[in-house]
Amino acid sequence: MAIQAPEPRVRTSRHTVLALFAAAAAWTSLYAANERVWTWLFEALGQDVQDRLPGAVHFFLYDTAKVLLLLVGMIFVIGVLRTAVRPETVRSYLHGKPLPLALGLAALLGAVTPFCSCSSIPLFIGFVAAGIPIAVTLTFLIASPLVNEVAVVMLGQSFGWGITATYAGSGLGLAMILGALFSRLDLDDQVADFVRATPTSRLQQQTGRPTLTERVRAAREETADIAGRVWKWVILGVAIGAGIHGWVPADLLATYAGPDNPLAVLVVTVLGIPLYSNAAGVIPIAEALWAKGMATGTVLSFMMATVALSLPEFILLKQVLKPRLLAIFFGSVALGIIAIGFTVNAFA
Repeated sequence: MAIQAPEPRVRTSRHTVLALFAAAAAWTSLYAANERVWTWLFEALGQDVQDRLPGAVHFFLYDTAKVLLLLVGMIFVIGVLRTAVRPETVRSYLHGKPLPLALGLAALLGAVTPFCSCSSIPLFIGFVAAGIPIAVTLTFLIASPLVNEVAVVMLGQSFGWGITATYAGSGLGLAMILGALFSRLDLDDQVADFVRATPTSRLQQQTGRPTLTERVRAAREETADIAGRVWKWVILGVAIGAGIHGWVPADLLATYAGPDNPLAVLVVTVLGIPLYSNAAGVIPIAEALWAKGMATGTVLSFMMATVALSLPEFILLKQVLKPRLLAIFFGSVALGIIAIGFTVNAFA
């Protein structure tokens, strides 16, 4: 009988592995089919998603599903990984590395994850919960919506590679500079308590090595806990974003933020923040404004403000960050974007 004792654990682990593969396949299929399914449904109903109202509803359904899928998937995966590595180990590893290297890696990771500002938040939550320093995670949160490979290619085709290099370099530089400044501040207590006090955190504190089944169970509980706290805010944030998605007062911007207005950069940054788009989606609008005579730095500031800061992102981050850090984050990114616009205009 003693020889047969380990068998239940083996069988349970085997079932857990099969369940993980099945869940991964289901998640991947849902994520890949998300936009296609909604587009097919609207076409079947005879609705043109290029029109204002159908386009807003299509965007709401597609983006809500995308962000919720990312929230569930990323939090679960990072939760499972966290149970294998203690936060102290992560912090010790990063502590031994030069800060510019850690910030550079975070910025590059953000650049290769083609997420909008809201879609970046699930990964941000997971990184904070894993014990990664807040300055490094904020660097990722800034860089991820600002720069990605799709936007870089589209920018190069629309504006030329010189302006594209300026945009990408400024975006990554802004993320790293602000990350370095954040590292000088005491911000560890400015994250909501529930992000760190999770089932996987409690499992990490136990002595002994947890089984795969225990790790999956803790990650599942953590995902349900975090998703249960923020899902309604995801829906509210995306609903607001859908209402303003694609609506850009191009004529108003061209009139009041033209080359004759010395405060044009400030105007487009303030007007760009409430809007909601990803980098690829805002490029055609920016190209039209550039063709109307808007200065290069002003166009870059408008693009950055639209993709890096948004009202939906503010609503979601408000559930994760405390007011002081939320104000520091939004204020510093906005000021950085304004500084980039004025600098580019001065040397263009």
